[in-house]
Amino acid sequence: MKFSVLGALAAALLGSTLAAQAEPVFNRIASFPVASNLPSEMAPETETSSEIITSTEDGQMLIYSDSPLGAIGFIDLTDPANPKPHGVVKIDGEPTSVTSVGDKVFAGINTSKSFTDPSGVLVTIDIATQAISATCDLGGQPDSVALSPSGDLLAVAIENERDEDLNDGAMPQMPAGWLSLFKIVDGALDCGSRKDVDLTGLGGIAADDPEPEFVDINSKNEVVVTLQENNHLVVVDGNTGEIVNHFSAGEVDLEGVDTRRDGAITLNGSLKGVAREPDAVQWLDDDRFVIANEGDYKGGSRGFSLFSKSGELLFDSGTDFEHRIVMAGHFPEKRANKKGVEPEGLEVKTFGGNTYIFVLSERGSVVGVYRDTGGMPEFVQLLPTGIAPEGAIAIPGRDILAVSNEADLVADGGARSHVTIYRLGEGTSSYPMIESKVTEGGLPVGFGALSGLAADPEVAGRLYAVNDSFYSMQPTIFEIDATKAPAEITGVIRVTRGGQPAQLLDLEGIATDGKGGFWLASEGNAGKLVPHALYHVNGKGEIKESVAFPEELLVHQRRFGAEGITMVGDTLWVAIQRPWKDDPKDAVKLLAYNTSTKEWGAVHYPLDATEKGWVGLSEITAHGDHVYIVERDNQIGEAAKIKKLYRVPLSQLMPAPLGGELPMVTKEEVRDFIPDLKATGGYVVDKIEGFTIDAAGNGYAVTDNDGVDDSNGETLFFSTGRM
Repeated sequence: MKFSVLGALAAALLGSTLAAQAEPVFNRIASFPVASNLPSEMAPETETSSEIITSTEDGQMLIYSDSPLGAIGFIDLTDPANPKPHGVVKIDGEPTSVTSVGDKVFAGINTSKSFTDPSGVLVTIDIATQAISATCDLGGQPDSVALSPSGDLLAVAIENERDEDLNDGAMPQMPAGWLSLFKIVDGALDCGSRKDVDLTGLGGIAADDPEPEFVDINSKNEVVVTLQENNHLVVVDGNTGEIVNHFSAGEVDLEGVDTRRDGAITLNGSLKGVAREPDAVQWLDDDRFVIANEGDYKGGSRGFSLFSKSGELLFDSGTDFEHRIVMAGHFPEKRANKKGVEPEGLEVKTFGGNTYIFVLSERGSVVGVYRDTGGMPEFVQLLPTGIAPEGAIAIPGRDILAVSNEADLVADGGARSHVTIYRLGEGTSSYPMIESKVTEGGLPVGFGALSGLAADPEVAGRLYAVNDSFYSMQPTIFEIDATKAPAEITGVIRVTRGGQPAQLLDLEGIATDGKGGFWLASEGNAGKLVPHALYHVNGKGEIKESVAFPEELLVHQRRFGAEGITMVGDTLWVAIQRPWKDDPKDAVKLLAYNTSTKEWGAVHYPLDATEKGWVGLSEITAHGDHVYIVERDNQIGEAAKIKKLYRVPLSQLMPAPLGGELPMVTKEEVRDFIPDLKATGGYVVDKIEGFTIDAAGNGYAVTDNDGVDDSNGETLFFSTGRM
């Protein structure tokens, strides 16, 4: 079966994601940093994670598995917009999954000594006392656990995962996994009722080595199991342990996908015969279920599919899910040659009269919300999350969705693991704030790593942005219509040299030249032979003039160079991000280049002090009698303190010659961006990198999402109103 976005699906895909939303929408209301749940005696820098998540029956508390900490965590959700830490229960082993019934939590715990000697237990935790009250032996390494709707049956996928470093992860690797079934009597797990279901000999791929990945149970106590590496699906009668049906998850041909990790988003590739290799699975009703086709062994078809329990393929999303992620700026280009956006987690719940399918993109760090129609699912919206969403739990009685995000980048100074919380209500989607509406050959044009903004001098709301060196093979000027909500990327101008994509650029700033062209500032990196330079391009993006930084400046160069550019009369003013060797440690240069006389000069700009990390400049733009400058630290979340807009009077911009003492300007604070960066319920991202003021005097700001590399991929784009 072949799927693409051409034809009717393309028309549906490229329609507005916010068109005439009569139905309620989900919006993020809070992000809970999992590290805030650490015991007081543990260092705040201790690695934590939120993987699989569940809730109590009343929806007042969230419960998640934390593998690196070896714990089960609790979050007080009394006020969903202000979740509170409620402690952790340390476990002897690695928690892999959780579910709850009544006043109990059931958690699968991996206690394996090795891949060849797997073991595990099911622990019962009392919610009120947070004490372990019972333990059941599993005989193998558990992955997913699931509870029946009636609360009388528990299913456990005993994965006995393979060693992916052994023979490049080749299968088979013994011992094989299986499915375990337990009865729950009066809210208590009956260890003696354990029934193991043999799953060998079913799949067409490495059939003697099934690795059950995910389980779910319908109202008939039928258990659906994904055998991800075997690309197989199994339906089991949970009451008897008999296999009702089993069948291949099948393969798919994809057209219009990016298949190369090459520093460019190009949806001109194709994939043939890709095994779906599903991870998560959720029943839609007693006859249909949905799978997330993440891939593991050899496959991964980048979308999700609906099957009947009889084995009929009812729907496949093809490229729809991935293309919507491209349009929102969340495509993980560094994963293009692998499994793309990697749909991994799923949740299905009915809110009011609508049944929603929540599809979690591990690599795109978004949740796709689709409405079940009984036929082709209807796309509703994309929701931003933390990094690497792994699990989700919907609480219809409180109009809440919670998503657990696995990645904790504390070791690299990055974002922590978070649980993100959303509420269903009237209104419009707050995200995405900017999306691409540009097509080439009927396919979406992607974007990311927006690093500078400029305004059209005549048309209010018309802006221009550039991407940085993350897209080294696709330097681009994006035309933006900021009058719409979300803002729309309506055109792209590729920056070229001699008819080819211009290489050795790290575009961080853009200014209009008043003649239909642009001046671009490129941040240099001597180690990568990228020069510190300015480039003059025409309206087609063709480089017509290159201006290298002068030698008397370069002799003092450092990695962090030009981060913004603006034009005042004939002079280009360039904001250098951090101090160079000849600068005071608490000041940076504002460079001046006179385009008529070709002369260079500079002034010094004073930096705010910080107790952690560094502070530097990200943007400069001229408006009225001032230049406006973005100053920020490099911190994320609660550690972020400085994300500010300052202004300097033009009267102080009197450049002195390079090589001598430079005058120090004074600055006036105009805006603290931190409330803006928190406005959609997320954690504070570090890189607010673009700011401009349009022809009507309205300010606009944008963040750099780092190409979704060690980032949750959010591009925050917002107006600061009349300046």
